[in-house]
Amino acid sequence: MARRNHLDVDLLRQDDSAILEYIRTGPLPEVLSPDDRGSPQSVETESPTRNLTSDFTHFRDSPYTFLRNIGKHIVGTTYRSYDNYVGRDILYAGFTEEMKARVLRNELLRNRIASLADRSVKESPVWSRMSRFEQEDRRQQVVEWLEVVTSKLADGMICKFESKRFLRLAYYIVMQILGRTYNQGLHVNAEEIAKLKEVATIAAKKNQSLIFLPCHRSHIDYVCMQAICFRVGISLPTVVAGDNLNFAVIGPALNRLGAMWMRRSFGDDQLYSAVIQAYIDTLLGGGYNFECFIEGGRSRLGKLLPPKFGILKFIFDSVLSGRTEDCWIVPVSTQYDRVIETESYINELLGSEKKKETLREFFNAREILSLKMGRVDVRFHDPWNLRGFISTQLEKLATDAMRVPTFVDAVADADLRTRILRSLGYQVLSDINKASVVMPTALIGTVLLTLRGRGVGRSELIRRVEWLCLRIRERGGRVADFGKLSTVQVVDRGLEVLGTLVGNSGGDGSLLERTFYAEDRFQLSFYRNMVMHLFVSDAIVAVAMYTKIKQGGGPSMQRVPVKYLFEQCLWLSKLLAGEFVYIQQPGGIRANFWESIQLLRDQGVISISEDGCVELSIEERRRGREFFDFYCFLLWPFCDGYWFAAAALFALTPMASEFPDETGLASETLWVDVTEFLEVAQVLGKTVYAQGDLSYLEAVNKEVLRSAFSEFEAEGIIVVRRSKSGRLPAIMSLSPEWLPRRYNDDAKANSFSRASCIRPKGRLWDYVEHISIFRREGKNRRDSASVSMRVLALADDAGRKLKQRRVQTVEDAKHPEGDALVKVSRPTRGRIGDPKL
Repeated sequence: MARRNHLDVDLLRQDDSAILEYIRTGPLPEVLSPDDRGSPQSVETESPTRNLTSDFTHFRDSPYTFLRNIGKHIVGTTYRSYDNYVGRDILYAGFTEEMKARVLRNELLRNRIASLADRSVKESPVWSRMSRFEQEDRRQQVVEWLEVVTSKLADGMICKFESKRFLRLAYYIVMQILGRTYNQGLHVNAEEIAKLKEVATIAAKKNQSLIFLPCHRSHIDYVCMQAICFRVGISLPTVVAGDNLNFAVIGPALNRLGAMWMRRSFGDDQLYSAVIQAYIDTLLGGGYNFECFIEGGRSRLGKLLPPKFGILKFIFDSVLSGRTEDCWIVPVSTQYDRVIETESYINELLGSEKKKETLREFFNAREILSLKMGRVDVRFHDPWNLRGFISTQLEKLATDAMRVPTFVDAVADADLRTRILRSLGYQVLSDINKASVVMPTALIGTVLLTLRGRGVGRSELIRRVEWLCLRIRERGGRVADFGKLSTVQVVDRGLEVLGTLVGNSGGDGSLLERTFYAEDRFQLSFYRNMVMHLFVSDAIVAVAMYTKIKQGGGPSMQRVPVKYLFEQCLWLSKLLAGEFVYIQQPGGIRANFWESIQLLRDQGVISISEDGCVELSIEERRRGREFFDFYCFLLWPFCDGYWFAAAALFALTPMASEFPDETGLASETLWVDVTEFLEVAQVLGKTVYAQGDLSYLEAVNKEVLRSAFSEFEAEGIIVVRRSKSGRLPAIMSLSPEWLPRRYNDDAKANSFSRASCIRPKGRLWDYVEHISIFRREGKNRRDSASVSMRVLALADDAGRKLKQRRVQTVEDAKHPEGDALVKVSRPTRGRIGDPKL
């Protein structure tokens, strides 16, 4: 089916009935399904790619070619010389000292040192007793000390581009490792590379930097970008890297290849942040290329994480303030057939402590050289200049059409700066999603995790992969270039790469057909999540429809009024706003909603009645809800995760609170360490999963829980206090208005509540119940209230296991003092205020 254009903006301004009628009466496009095409053929994919590791061979395969390639790298023939790259000159003796000198001369840094010195000496208790000359002498001593500290910080931060010979050797080693580990190669799109070099040439003439902003899924990301820039002849970027990678031998090597070491966090260390800003100003002002990961850390879920604005803010401020004239933003997508670290990701997500990177760990990982992990595909979105983006945003945010805010206005307006910066971060994420391609392993993982049955035959697996490819293209996505391989060959290669993650039976002839099933559902979810951005709006509509469909009855009982459907979609979209990057288009969520309705109708999943209701189409019912279930299965794990996260908040019910009567409010709030609560919540989640009240183990992973708690904080459900200095651990509590109440008499407690005595009512209970209507129905989950009651009792038990319990009066909770996280007090118990629950 050819993809329709977006709904017209003028149409979206009309009321719902007009849009619904337009979609209902519109002609259905010609649908081409895999069933119509006979035997499986090759799947239409993106334009051809180049494999950058194709000229690297193994000694055992071809000793002569292997030795000849080594000679070419030693001599430096063609691109291997790295003499004629596009961009600022790097890799010469004295580069590091020259860069350091520029950083230390930075005006902003000099002013910060002077400011810190002034504040330091004036806060000294003997300042007032000093003479003017003593004060100046003391100030100069502090300045000199700060300059020494600054010099050391710069030494540990600045990359050391000094040796071209070392770079050529490193490139050869890296490509050998990549060629062995990812046996199908490192692929780039030839057209995108040509466009990138064209922009790089323009930027070099204007002395402007390319800012590479890749997604981050693996440590391999670091070397891929550097290897590509070397191979295609672009000046290597300076790469922001966490100092956790700065360990013996490997750390210095990475530093010589472009790594800029930075602390994982630096709180209110004003000098350190000033050194970073000075370094970035120097790089951008000099036209040196730069790279940082927009998500901050590696995504352990396979999908994009919300943007981190730390380094992005430094870049943004440099251009906004005029210290840098302009730079070019290059969103980059890196996709893997299989990510090396997924097994360790799962362990970390389920609560295991992250292993520290060491030289021993590095050499212990050498077995990856013998793995066959498929291929890596790196894609580049069309670059765009940051100054132009800021100007466009200023026009959009203008409250008066006669006066558009200037850059100077934005510098002075913190709120305006924040809004533009957030738009910048999410625009980059959106562009990364647009540039991404879907890998064969993601296709297979998605199919296996959206089955209602236990497994799937080989022929059916191939059919569903072809169907998924069609749906991806309808949504404007791209499937990785398969060359001339048939779908059968692509699926077989994908299954080989996934290895033990996919189980199979019947290969010995014991079954009529070889059958495949998800052996490790959690790890496979990493690859399924790589396609989530394409279907999230459609999945939200499907799950919102499911709230009526799961109630049962005939087709007439399962019809959904469009007003109700939109309200539920809007509520669910806001709940999951921190989890996904929605398609950006004029009209926002409303436009996405109507486009999904149109697309699902065109696919034959839904039909629209004359009275304005949406229902499953006759053909979809005949298919056994195959397509409808596909969309629901994509989103159900996240619905489970947010439902559980909300239910876990009942563990924060104060144990010592009294509720004298039906109208009483809690007199105390319970504050707990955020990290400890996350650990206890995961234990609770694993228990709930083991007892059958959670369908998906991935629902209790740390990343989803953190995202859910961030959403609850934004909604005012919980309060999180973080110290200004960053030295104290963050603590959290339920907002007083959301505190559950307890029964006074154990006899009044529902049998499901056991000894908890927490009442199944109130704002938090209603919130949990609202999320539960979107969850997948199971044999143990037909009565959502009964489920919530069982989990309520377990949550109360989990709350008793919290060690760092601090009780505070409701009134004191509203008035935090200074840097202290909480003032501990135990008042006399009694009734406070009127109920608002």
